[in-house]
Amino acid sequence: MGSLSTQLTSPPSTTHRIYASFCSTNLSSHANISNWIDCYDPSTNAWHRVTTLPGLTDNHVLKGFSMAAVDDSVYIIGGRLCRKIPGRESDEFVEKNIEVRRSVMRYNVRDSVWSECAPMRVPRIDFACAVCDGRICVAGGQSTLSGARGLRSAEVYDPTLNQWKALPDMSMLRYKCVGVTWQNRFHVIGGFAERGDSGGSDRFAPQWGTMERSSAEVYSCDDARWDLIVGMWRLDVPPNQIVAVDEKLFSSGDCFKSWKGHIEAYDGKVNLWNEVDGSHLETLSSPISTSGNYWPPIKRLYITMAPIGTQLYFLAGYRLPGEISRVTCNVHVFDTSAIKDGWTSLEPMQEEGEKQLCSHCCVVRHTL
Repeated sequence: MGSLSTQLTSPPSTTHRIYASFCSTNLSSHANISNWIDCYDPSTNAWHRVTTLPGLTDNHVLKGFSMAAVDDSVYIIGGRLCRKIPGRESDEFVEKNIEVRRSVMRYNVRDSVWSECAPMRVPRIDFACAVCDGRICVAGGQSTLSGARGLRSAEVYDPTLNQWKALPDMSMLRYKCVGVTWQNRFHVIGGFAERGDSGGSDRFAPQWGTMERSSAEVYSCDDARWDLIVGMWRLDVPPNQIVAVDEKLFSSGDCFKSWKGHIEAYDGKVNLWNEVDGSHLETLSSPISTSGNYWPPIKRLYITMAPIGTQLYFLAGYRLPGEISRVTCNVHVFDTSAIKDGWTSLEPMQEEGEKQLCSHCCVVRHTL
């Protein structure tokens, strides 16, 4: 009987990396402050710069866009193009708005290649965005630089077809709303909202009403319709970020106070947000001046939250005391499955030159 030779291959392993877009706040007239993308590797607690956004001339910056990850690609969607010009003071820049974009760019993290995708049907800034079943859903936002009025419209992008398809309109106009996929449905939560001029009794509804701001609209792909959840956010101020972990929703602040000092979890049964036990962390507050240990206070420059497994990664940047051109990058990890205190703080990194977060981060799953 002949010998049987069997080669065993181990299944591919996966790791997660966090991608975020920044621009420089360096006031040197020789500095290019256009957007770039940094990658954070949780396995090594290290940042590295991977690419710059294509098509931007010097000192032109994209803001108000969304980053979404599908498979091994990061998508840069919409946004407000502006130019940084010197202000009256030598240590400041002034933003001059140029346009609202509907463009979509794709960055393949494995091949390090950019490509231009089909544009959205409508230009958008400050809109809700989430990946649902391998497709990118967007809703609301603003389409012009003038006025403060949101959009009802929504659309979905299929990466395999490179096509955008219109979804039914939401019941309200919304901008600065937050998007998250939860229970296999696309949730558009909070935002500055109004009923708009749709005729009938709607035209007598007060603009910027509390009910509208604190509500959420939920799109079900199976039913192809929106449902309204009154009071899902409760606050008059729009949320900063909401992410899903193990079928739970988590929030850590609003668009005016991005870190409230603790994490809150959503209880869908009673439609309430509750403080998570053991989630207080004062070192994420800004400014930091606990017990007089720091003077002048340490100013937080940015903070963004990323879910990986059962953990929430909080990536924060601070200006070092007495420094104007150096920052420290801190990463704090909260384990949502922990019974008591679930925080772990990693060794901070120092960088030359201040940077500003231009959009919330996204997580890419790498197969090794």
